[in-house]
Amino acid sequence: MLTTALITLAQDQKGLGTGGVRDWILNNLVPLLLLAVALLLLWLGGGKGDNAGVMRRLAGVVVALAIIGLAVTTSAGKDIGEWIASLFRA
Repeated sequence: MLTTALITLAQDQKGLGTGGVRDWILNNLVPLLLLAVALLLLWLGGGKGDNAGVMRRLAGVVVALAIIGLAVTTSAGKDIGEWIASLFRA
């Protein structure tokens, strides 16, 4: 009886994948990390008047976010490549 129920539950799924983990990371982990980075930047540089240092670190965060954005989207690399190629077409 239990084996039949487990087989039925397993067959209801469309297959194994990482969609649930990916969605959880995008919905929960990334915003928490961004909040932690923002608070850390404000705490480390904002109170001391080191605005240039904060902006340098912020530039690194923006680059990291761009890399994360490329990693989690499925066709972003292809779309960016097509856009760059369209700049050089006559």
